[in-house]
Amino acid sequence: MRIAEFAVKNRQFTLVVFFALLVMGAFSIVTIPRAEDPTFPIPIYPIAIVYPGATPTDIEQLVVDPIEDKIRALEGLIDVKTTIEDGLAVIQPEFDVSVDADRKYDEMVREINALRPTLPQDLARLEVIRINASDVNIAQFALVSETAPWTELDRAARGLRDDLARLPGVKESATWGYPRREVRVALDAGRLAELRIPLATVIQAIGGESVNIPGGSVDAGRRRFNVKTSGSYRSLDEVRETVIGGGAGATVRVGDVARVEWDYEEAASHARLDGKRAVWVTANMQERQNIMAVRDRLWAAADAAEAALPAGITMERPFDQSANVRMRLSRLSMDFMIAILLVLLTLLPLGFRASWIVMVSIPLSLAIGVTLLKAVGFTINQLSIVGFVIALGLLVDDSIVVTENIARRLREGMSRFDAAIAGSKQIGVAVIGCTATLMLAFTPLLFLPEGAGAFIRSLPAAVLFTVAASLVVSLTIIPVLASRMLPEHEGPEGNWLLQKVMAGIESFYRPLLRTSLAAPRTTLLVATGLFLASLLLIPRLGFSLFPPAEIPEVLVNIELPDGAAMTETGRVLNQVEKIVSASKDKGDVRWLMSNLGHGNPQVFYNIR
Repeated sequence: MRIAEFAVKNRQFTLVVFFALLVMGAFSIVTIPRAEDPTFPIPIYPIAIVYPGATPTDIEQLVVDPIEDKIRALEGLIDVKTTIEDGLAVIQPEFDVSVDADRKYDEMVREINALRPTLPQDLARLEVIRINASDVNIAQFALVSETAPWTELDRAARGLRDDLARLPGVKESATWGYPRREVRVALDAGRLAELRIPLATVIQAIGGESVNIPGGSVDAGRRRFNVKTSGSYRSLDEVRETVIGGGAGATVRVGDVARVEWDYEEAASHARLDGKRAVWVTANMQERQNIMAVRDRLWAAADAAEAALPAGITMERPFDQSANVRMRLSRLSMDFMIAILLVLLTLLPLGFRASWIVMVSIPLSLAIGVTLLKAVGFTINQLSIVGFVIALGLLVDDSIVVTENIARRLREGMSRFDAAIAGSKQIGVAVIGCTATLMLAFTPLLFLPEGAGAFIRSLPAAVLFTVAASLVVSLTIIPVLASRMLPEHEGPEGNWLLQKVMAGIESFYRPLLRTSLAAPRTTLLVATGLFLASLLLIPRLGFSLFPPAEIPEVLVNIELPDGAAMTETGRVLNQVEKIVSASKDKGDVRWLMSNLGHGNPQVFYNIR
């Protein structure tokens, strides 16, 4: 083929181009974003409804039905699923994957806000939630203490949260698993009765002073100033000085009829690490970031915060998503080394030089594949890594065939220059055809519809880019290297190892081939029988779109009947902890994270 002839005749140009590609590949490998899972827009927008004291029937009639009617009028809607419990409902509309996820979310928020005035005014919560695969937490820290007061745990958790949120690459940081701080106003009923001040007056005074209300504008000469009444309390003394009423020189303030102090709300959830009281601090990552770099920043900030923790509070790091990514990358590196070793061993019959020539195609093809993957916006994640592993078994085929054919021409007496051109030309069309067949097998995966297609797309992209790169390498750089490195004066029978291999082929494969060609019908029947027999294994193997994730975390959900007290749920949780702790004592479990009243912060994209 002309591409091989051009590459061999202009070897300096070819080598410079591929050296540049190798450098670009090395740069891409270092800078390409890394994450555990691919990120993609998800057109699903759950609507959370909290209506304390309402029955499921009331919620359905007063809230759910009007919202569903409004949603069903939106374009692109596929399905609406609703779950209703006492005081709680979740409406989950799913839209077509082709819609613009950002615009559809804005449309959902706009429609729900327009509907809000017609719904019951005492709804505690009505929120449209946006789902994004990148919102999972990549790190979960635990501040553990059995004795420290909530004040210290709260201060330490909020300090760590703020430190993490300021780091480059961090999208959001949050705290979980402890009661929130609040101002407690304990009224003196006797004093209120003595002053004849209704309870509603106190509530109205405090409520009115705790909000910001636009106050209009004031003209001062040629300037106009906007005025805003500031009612945001900044200290307990401001709450105490809030005026309730009075007259004739006597002003009654909140501090005159109530005790104002800091307190904590009744805990709606509890967190424990290995059975000890804990507070979670989590952090998630912005899209298209390197999880390894972000993790290092998080750990450095956590180390600094840990050194400043009060006595009695310890910091643990029970969850690190980058460990899973690092494990998969290490497996890819191991597969890479195994592939190189196998190429070296299997090509020894052609000689060490031929082995080294073919081995060049592995890192070069992978480097080009990663460069293309980054150029089109993909990341290194568990699926693209699987794609590279698959490609490792395919990308050397073209180079092996081309190198072997060039070596055969050399054994026939041709010069290295002529053998490189003639050997590449002779099988160029066959190599392109075989590679195209492989690529066509993976191409349909690029066009899988819906969310499954978006999720899996980086896998076929990694395979296609790498295999296509191996084709170009086998028809350009491999002939160039062969024209300079392969031995020119080797005997027609090759080295001694090749002679042994050919002798084995002559003694085993040739008789088998003769028998098969002599009885073609029998051969086809045997092959068909083996194929049909293999189909019997399908029921035992089962069906699945994706294999198990093999993530070293296990999630145990505990659900009691509606109306069960939190103490009863806690009793069951204690029993589960004892069972798991037995495995922890054996070394099978490293961390045991427990949550009562609320699920664990989201650490995997499809588990909330």
